[in-house]
This record gives sequence, C-alpha cells and structure tokens, in this order.
Amino acid sequence: MTASPLAITSRDNPLLKRLRLLVQDGTAYRKQGQVWLEGDHLCRALLARGQRPLTAVFTESFWPQAPHDLRDATDHVVTVPDALMAGISGLESPAGVGFVWALPPALVVQGGTATVVLDRLQDAGNVGSILRSASAFGFGQVLALKGTAALWSPKVVRAGMGAHFGLRLIEGLAADDLAALDVPMLVTSSHQGDWLHQARLPWPCAWVLGHEGQGVGEALMARAGAFVRIAQPGGEESLNVAAAAAICLHASAAGLAS
Repeated sequence: MTASPLAITSRDNPLLKRLRLLVQDGTAYRKQGQVWLEGDHLCRALLARGQRPLTAVFTESFWPQAPHDLRDATDHVVTVPDALMAGISGLESPAGVGFVWALPPALVVQGGTATVVLDRLQDAGNVGSILRSASAFGFGQVLALKGTAALWSPKVVRAGMGAHFGLRLIEGLAADDLAALDVPMLVTSSHQGDWLHQARLPWPCAWVLGHEGQGVGEALMARAGAFVRIAQPGGEESLNVAAAAAICLHASAAGLAS
C-alpha cells in the first residue's frame, strides 16, 4: 500500500539541508552515514538488490505518475516542489525522484575473494567506471587505499550506475591492510611483465590499479605476485586506467569461463 507523502515546501527543512550537504560535500556521507541516490536508474538499482531506502523524495510533478515500485519502496515518502529539487540536484536535468539510503555497516577485508585494489585513483569517473567493470566481471570486493576518490561521493555513485550495491566496498586502507587478501596480486604495468593475452591468470586474484599519473605505488609493487602488460599495437603511450581495468578484469572473467 502506497504511503501518503509528506509535503515539504521550505528550503530550510532539515531533510533538504542534509541532502544539499550530501550533494555538495563528497565526503559528507561519512559523517551522516547516508547516501543520496538521485534518479530512476539508481533508485531501481537499489531495489533490484533487495535494499530499501530510508526516505523517498519525489517532485510534486512526478509524484502523480510515479511507478508503484518507487512509490512503495519505503513508508517515509515526501514530496517537494520541482524548484526545491532543482536546488538539491547534482544533475543538469534534475530527476523526479531520489532515495536516501543508509550506508551498510563497516566491513573488513575478506580473504580469498576476487578483488580490485584502487591505489590513490583521483578521478571520480574512473573510479565509478571501474566499480561497474568489477561488478560485471565477477569481482565482489573493491578496496580503496587512502588518497583514492571517496567511493560513495555523488560523482562516483553516479558513474557507478548501481554497481555499488553489489560490491563489498572498503576505503581508507593502507598497503599493509591488504595482507588479509590471501590471493595473488596482479599489477598493471606499461613496461614489464607478461602480455595480458598470453598470461595465465589466477582465480581468484586481486588486480591493482594505480594513480592516473604516478601509477601503482612502491609498497604495492613490492607485494605484486605478477606484472601484466596490455598490448597496444596502435602505439599509444598508455591507456586510461578505467579502460585498462575493463580489459584486465574481462580477461580474468573470460579465462574463468573457458
């Protein structure tokens, strides 16, 4: 049964103030323990994973036509004028619906799990894209070292397109924390190691992806079980890290399938 929405009309409402902070401050989720998911796709991705939001926020214009799965996602439903949603939105074209979702409990590094390690990646788009590839190719855990873009920031969440909800995500780690992985660590390199298309890739494993400019740090290079290069017959100096990640993770998945 659809809950009756609570109409919010003041921009100074406490809920709207919290939402603006979540959108404007990429790390505010750490203090609030909540994430703002804006738009039909992200909201449905959450529901598809069996999760429920704390609050559903609809614009006044969208509420009358909103599908029942979104209407019925939670008992706490509010409507806001379209102009107020535009003041919250981080999108060029504000969406008609958004969910407030409680972050999952803090996790510990899980050994024996196919993993992606992010070493100080800075670009939110790259990080979100890598999360999508990790989820698509069967890597259940993503570990972010200190200095990596905040995994639950609005930009990373949008770029992840729902992949967040199917992954074990842990951030703020140091290199020594990876000792608990207990799987071979594969480091991408532009100048050493086996060619990816010829390499025998272990499963499970941990692919290590480094800073866009500096690459993988020395502490993780020292822990590498193997170095892997991607053939680039076109002669480019290097690949974008998100593109390299997709190629490497697909190679692992393809090898498993065969």
